[in-house]
Amino acid sequence: MEDLLLTYGFWNNKGGTGKTSLGFQSICFYAKNHPDKRILAIDVCPQANLSELFLGGLSNNGSEKLLARQGELPRATIGGYFQQRLPSPYSPPTITSSDFITKPHDINDQVPSNIDLICGDPLLELQSNAISTLANTNIPGTDAWVAVVDWLQDLLDTVRDDYDTVFIDCNPSFSIYTQIALSTVDRLILPVMADDSSRRAIQNAFSLIYGLKLPSPIYSTYAFATRLTAAGRDLPKVHLIAKNRITQYMGDASAYGAVLRSISNDVAKLMASNPEIFAFDTLEEGLLSVRDFQTTGVVAFAKGCPFYKLRSGRRDVMGHRIQINEPYRIDCVNEMEALTARLT
Repeated sequence: MEDLLLTYGFWNNKGGTGKTSLGFQSICFYAKNHPDKRILAIDVCPQANLSELFLGGLSNNGSEKLLARQGELPRATIGGYFQQRLPSPYSPPTITSSDFITKPHDINDQVPSNIDLICGDPLLELQSNAISTLANTNIPGTDAWVAVVDWLQDLLDTVRDDYDTVFIDCNPSFSIYTQIALSTVDRLILPVMADDSSRRAIQNAFSLIYGLKLPSPIYSTYAFATRLTAAGRDLPKVHLIAKNRITQYMGDASAYGAVLRSISNDVAKLMASNPEIFAFDTLEEGLLSVRDFQTTGVVAFAKGCPFYKLRSGRRDVMGHRIQINEPYRIDCVNEMEALTARLT
């Protein structure tokens, strides 16, 4: 298969790791720092939080603007595209890709103009059972699962010449639509929180994608990695692990330091045993600590605003006055500049 444009995916099968907030800021910072690049953001999440951020956030009616896109005919979302694939699951139908693409800058001028967006859609949850059934249908001469997980790849093939970089916000699950998203990803960004559940979640993530440490050999036949590699496809490589919950002045907070070190140790062991799944050679290249964005993040996400455009001082958020500390805002900017500098 011909190489596609570079695709980054934000994913962890555990929710609450800061995936969407890091994704929104990363995409905006990347677009600002690469104004010559054409960027496509794809929200493959039924909550569609990334889409709401791009369309203005809570304070600027991002939810209502998203509902308007979901009300278009055809539905201008990833769910709208999947809806057109349901009657034609094993061969791509003729579609107009622009039907599903939104230009968020036209709606929210805080985000860079070189970003296009395919909005998320709660319809994904309703579609999931039907898509899973189609993927597991026995059709002589056709690998139904591969044909279905190629749906997003099929769409990207139609816009190959229009974009340089794609960012995908994946749902915190391993449902069929998440597998469709992950099968398209070249480089994986894994946000983790500094708690024991996140440590287990990152171990589970490697099991789900790469088939590592499965509880029984019987699962390997049906594993994502087995099926994708059998079809001659490359698995995504782990590009960056972003460790959240860092204090402003002391580095890794003492309450979380032991867990963060355990995560680093787990990754180091995996790098030694399975180096092929990583896009980096050293822990320093692949692990990055990120501060909790705190009130700066609350205001930025309420307004659908990247940190570099956010103004400090007292800001109004849904009738509440919240203080944005300028030194801390600058820290947030620096954190995101450091993260996006790793996206090359």
